[in-house]
Amino acid sequence: MLNSNKIVIVLPAYNASLTLEKTIRAIPDLADVVIVVDDHSADDTFHLASNLGVDRVIRHERNLGYGGNQKTCYREALAMDADIILMLHPDYQYSPQMIPAMCAAIAYGEYDVSLGSRILGKGAVKGGMPLYKYFFNRVLTLVQNILINQKLSEYHTGFRAYRADVLRNISFESNSNDFVFDNELLCQILKKGYRVCEVSCPTRYDDASSSINFSRSVVYGLGVLRVSLSYLLDSWGLYRSKLFRNP
Repeated sequence: MLNSNKIVIVLPAYNASLTLEKTIRAIPDLADVVIVVDDHSADDTFHLASNLGVDRVIRHERNLGYGGNQKTCYREALAMDADIILMLHPDYQYSPQMIPAMCAAIAYGEYDVSLGSRILGKGAVKGGMPLYKYFFNRVLTLVQNILINQKLSEYHTGFRAYRADVLRNISFESNSNDFVFDNELLCQILKKGYRVCEVSCPTRYDDASSSINFSRSVVYGLGVLRVSLSYLLDSWGLYRSKLFRNP
């Protein structure tokens, strides 16, 4: 716990056997519960997680996609009466050592959501982020900040902490099951006026880090622009997007 807040850490895993153990071993002991959800991996992710002393390990009977995996993660964490829910990719790309800082921002009442940013500071490229990913991350973020009227350093992080009531008050179950889920959820959070902060996080890219190919990156980018444009049009009252309706 942190300031009497129950902390549940969720790891949406898919073919993560090469990095899962390293990620879990690095999680600080302030976590009350650690949940791994295996999205029907083709490797040994499920059995590995089961042997690592994780509190709860779930395996989907079929692949539900990145967003579908997170829905299961958050559903389980909320059922455990979490006060703070932290989502960490199990590919060791984000430093678990930053978890206390991420959670403290929420536990002490300053913010409702905390994002681990690879872009704050200058460590992303030095940490191995491919230049084309860095470029498109910056371009997409610039466009999103303009459309959404925010000043975030990035919208595409896989390291996020939420006050549990934030997720209870947002209809995340109706969001996409694909990679654009993260952006839909963040835009819903911003639309409701929740307080969001960013914590600079070291970045580690290597051959075992998860990544999507170029064609899926393009589809993701177009999805992000669609969500951001929907946010803008909804704010102007020109289009009522179902994303921003109350659950």
